[in-house]
This record gives sequence, C-alpha cells and structure tokens, in this order.
Amino acid sequence: MEPIIIAPMASLAALGFVGYLVWSILKEELGNPRMREIYEAIREGAQAYLSRQYRALLTLMVIVGVVLGLAINWNTGVSFIAGACLSALAGYLGMNVAVKANVRTANAAHRGIGAALRVAFKGGAVMGLFMVGLALMGVTVFYFLWTDPILFAGFGFGGSLVALFARIGGGIYTKSADVGADLVGKVEAGIPEDDPRNPAVIADAVGDNVGDVAGMAADLFETYAVTIIGAMLLGAFPVFNAQRVTYPLLLGAVAIFATIVGTFFVRIRKTGSPTSAILQGIAVTVAVSIAGFYILTVYTGMGMGIFYTTIVGVVIVVLLALLTDYYTSYEHSPVRKVAEASQAGPGINIISGLANAMESTILPILVICGGVIAAYFLAGGGVVGFYGVAIAAMSMLSVAGIIVSVDAYGPIVDNAGGIAEMAELSPEVREVTDALDAVGNTTKALTKVFAIGSAGLAALSLLFAYVLEVAKFGGGISLDNPVINIMDARVLVGLLLGGGITFIFSSLCLKGVGKGAFRMVEEVRRQFREIAGIMEGKAKPNYGRCVDISVRTALRGMALPGLLAVLSPILVGFILGAEALGGLLIGAIVTGLALALFMANGGGAWDNAKKYVETGKLGGKRSPTHAATVIGDTVGDPFKDTAGPAINPMIKAINMLSVIFAPLIVAAPLLLVL
Repeated sequence: MEPIIIAPMASLAALGFVGYLVWSILKEELGNPRMREIYEAIREGAQAYLSRQYRALLTLMVIVGVVLGLAINWNTGVSFIAGACLSALAGYLGMNVAVKANVRTANAAHRGIGAALRVAFKGGAVMGLFMVGLALMGVTVFYFLWTDPILFAGFGFGGSLVALFARIGGGIYTKSADVGADLVGKVEAGIPEDDPRNPAVIADAVGDNVGDVAGMAADLFETYAVTIIGAMLLGAFPVFNAQRVTYPLLLGAVAIFATIVGTFFVRIRKTGSPTSAILQGIAVTVAVSIAGFYILTVYTGMGMGIFYTTIVGVVIVVLLALLTDYYTSYEHSPVRKVAEASQAGPGINIISGLANAMESTILPILVICGGVIAAYFLAGGGVVGFYGVAIAAMSMLSVAGIIVSVDAYGPIVDNAGGIAEMAELSPEVREVTDALDAVGNTTKALTKVFAIGSAGLAALSLLFAYVLEVAKFGGGISLDNPVINIMDARVLVGLLLGGGITFIFSSLCLKGVGKGAFRMVEEVRRQFREIAGIMEGKAKPNYGRCVDISVRTALRGMALPGLLAVLSPILVGFILGAEALGGLLIGAIVTGLALALFMANGGGAWDNAKKYVETGKLGGKRSPTHAATVIGDTVGDPFKDTAGPAINPMIKAINMLSVIFAPLIVAAPLLLVL
C-alpha cells in the first residue's frame, strides 16, 4: 500500500468522528425556557454576523480568484477559491456547534463538573478535528490532481485571506462588546460580569463565538494548510522528490489518528481536575503522534535526521506552553506583580503590564531560534535544512486538532457561565462553570502562543520557499548566493517597510476596537439612563441594539487592515523588485512575531491579574484595586483577542502571496533600479 493513502483515510476518519461528536452533543438537553431564550439570542446573533461577513467577503474572494487565474494560472485561481471556501466552512460549522454546546454545557453542570467538561470538550473537538480534516483533505485532493505544490499554493492563500478578515472582524466585534460591557457594567454600575441587566451582555457572548471560535478555526485552518504547502514546496526543490513532498501530508494524517485517541482521555478521574484532564488528552495525543512519526519515517526511509526535526517541533510546543503559563497565569509571580501594582491605580497597572508583556517575548523567541537552528542542522543543512525547519513547523501544526479543541473549549465554558448567570441558575451550577472557565482562560492563552509560534515557523518556511521560487525564475537571489544582502538599498527599504507594516496593521485593528467600544459605552450608558427599571430588573435592555453596533463596527473595521496586508507585498515587489520584497518578508516576520507575542502574553496577564483580585486577593471585587485591573484588562483585551491574533494570518498571507507572484515579480518591467 502506498503511504499517501493514509492522508485521505485520516481526513475521512476526522470528519466521521466529527459527525459522531455532533450527534453526541445534540443528544444533551437545552435546559429551562430562560436558558433556551438566551441560547437563541446568542445563536441568531452569531449566525447573522457570520452571514453578513461572508457575504461581504464573497465579492472580494471572487475578484481575487479571477485575478490569480488570469495573472498566474487557472490552477492557482481554483485552489484559492477552494481554500477560501473550506476555511469559511471550518469557521462556520465550528462556531455553530460551539453555540449549541454552550447551553448544553450549562445544563450539564447540574450533573457535576465531569459531565459539563465532557460536553464542552466535545464541542471544542468538533472544531479541532473538522478544521484539520478539511485542510488535510483539501491539500491531498489537489496533490492527487496536480502533484506540483506550486499549482495549488492558492489553496493556502485562500485560507489565509479568509482567516485574516475573520480574525480582524471577529476580534473587533468581540472586544467592542467586551470592553464596553466591562467599563460601564463593572466599573461604573458595579454589576457582575454576564449580568442580564447589562445591554451589551448578549453582544459579548456572541463575540466569544465569532472571534474566539470562528476566528481561531479559520486562523489555524490556514496555518495548517499553509505549513503543509510550504513544506511540500521545499520538498519539491531543486529536484522533485515524491517522498519529501508527501511526508508533510503523512505527518498530518498520523496526528489526526492520534488526536482521535487523545480525545477519549479528556475525562476527570476521582482525584483529578479539569486542568489535569485536558493536559492528559494533549499528552496522549503528542505521545501517540511521536510514535507514529517514528514508524512513518522508518517506513518511508526519510532518515532519522528528519524524524528528529519532528521532535524539535514537539519540544517547541511544550516549551512555549510552559513559558506562556508562567507569564499569563496568576499562579506565578509576573501576573501577581501586575495585580499588586494595581493597588496604586490603573496607570501603574498599565506600566507593570506593559513591562511584563515586553519581557515575555524574549524567551519564546529564543526557543523558536533554537528550534530553527536545531531543525536546520539535524536535517543536513542547505536546502534540505530549510526543509527540516518546515517539517518542525509541520510537526507543531500536526497536533493542531487537539490544541484547537482545547482552545474552543474556552469560549464554550465562558458562554456556559454567562448563560448560567443570566438564567439565574443555582450557585452550585455557577461554581462548576466558573471552575471550567478558569481552566479555559489558561488554555486560550496557551493556544494563542501556539498559533503565534507555529505562524512564525510557517512564515519562515514560506520565506525559504519564496527565495527558491525567485531563484527558479532567474531572479537576483540565487542558490549560489541565497543571502538577501542588507547592503542593497532595496533590501534595506524592504526590511524597514516590513517592520513598519505590522505596527500600522495593529494600529488599525486597535482603532477598530476603540471606535466600537466607544459606541458601545455610549449605548449602554444611554440605556441605563433612559430605560427605567433596568437596574431593578423590572425592564429588559435592548440587546439587539448593542449587537448591531458590534456588527457594523466589525464589518467596517476589517477592510483597511486586510487590504494593507494584500497590497503591500504586491506594491513593494512590483516597484522595488524581488530583493526588496524578500526584505519586507523578513521585516514583517521579525516584528510580527515579537509584536504578536507581546500582545498575546500582555493581554493574558492583564486578564488574569483581574481574575486574581476577583478571587478575593488585594481587596477583592468592588475594591479600587479591582477597578484598576478592569481598566488594564480593557487594554489587554484588544491586544490578545484582536490585533495580536490577526498578525498571524497577516504575515502568512503576505508570504504566501509573495510565493505565488514570484514569477511575475522577477519579470516585472516596473522594477526600480536604485
């Protein structure tokens, strides 16, 4: 049997298991009429937003697909449309099942923490396995059709473009609602989080699903697909090698089977906890994957050096997880110091949080640097060394199914807690959902850094692929002299532009949140002021008005940063040339990786500093210290949930676009000779 047949088998197994999980979730009861009412409001709001977002993107995707088909070749155009559609489908189905799991998790909490954990994790596993199953199936089908990976590089770009807009739009939506709800509800009105008297509470719940669930699904779909394609491109150069080209597909297939096995180990034992149950599932998945990678490597004759690069990828995941936990969990000193600094007011909270966020970037970067060097030399150096780095990235992404499952679990239990609060369920139920939510905050932080680290390695793989594509078509960059010379003015300009793009991109994302949060604050204040009886619980807020504000702000705010990411490599490449574009890619990767880590870790620390105080420390809730941490959290929210995550698809989109347009850029008549 040819090894490649494992890839479609694994994809079908993932999709079949997803069907079983959905059936299992839908068997659970929805709960009482009030819970059903809240569930319907969240479901309708989430579906309405995604439908409007996808309609807005449809025209753009068709135009880009046609342009790629005419400018490059029809294969690229077709694969682009396929990648965009499957990325959108992964986000849409994952979000819909997550919404269905939210209310069922809240109802299952009546039976205890074990029952609620099972429902919530199944909801997350639907998204995780559906995402990797679709991505692997798509790439495998195109490989069977066309063999040469450059012909279906558009598949990865299609996923990147949808993920880019999903991350930006979903992030602006969720943080506009969250920040507005917190500033007026918690700080000004002094009411709890998820209190039904807060007009923004439904918009906040919807935002968790369209941002953290649909956005993450699209993000890691494209990272997974782009990483496979990048490794395949390097495996096909300089002479097509079928084993090297298909090896990344087989790694993904092995890990899918391992993920299915791992899901059965996510269960609370008599002396266990939700954290230990989730870590147990991840550990089993990783262990089974490594064993499978070894068998696969021996069977295909790829050599032990390549197998060791897969271990490098796994080690990077583990180290990044440990470092993220240290800098974002209130069990450790960095977050506690941010909380303690808040006793002096919100200004000192911000200063301490920024310092912690800056410090948190260097160790993950050192881990990634060490991983790149190790993978490069273990694989043998040269072009094969670049391939080894790509395989290390693929090893990281191969376990994305279980990682995304854990990530989607977070917003599911967050929504479940909100439903329990709004439906006024018993304190015992709320204790269960709070315990699950506390774990969810940590898992969401871990997944964000996983996405950032894997995005950095994937972008490096694409950078190598870009250099090789330029060399193939006779550009100034050659295999004999592959170094992009910074003494070339064009390269230097490209480096500076690439470094600046990530900052202006992040600025546009943050401004979108700022505008939405401002409108949300004004609307919540207006309703508190004008609708008599809200604070007494005698009148119902106008939730729909707040949902509409988030929708309109998100759809408007995602356009400009998205266009910036698409147009910048095209303009630099065609005006300044292939060398300058290489510089831009390097600049964007370096600053993008550091800035994304800074924002993700900083936001997580601010959030958990607030939660540390809410446990009763340093004065507890309704103290001046708590008010200061809430202010810090409102700064950190768009960091960790909007701008930071959006950088991931941005740097991969510009790299994949550069790979696709490399032949035209090399031959462009508009090159500016400096």
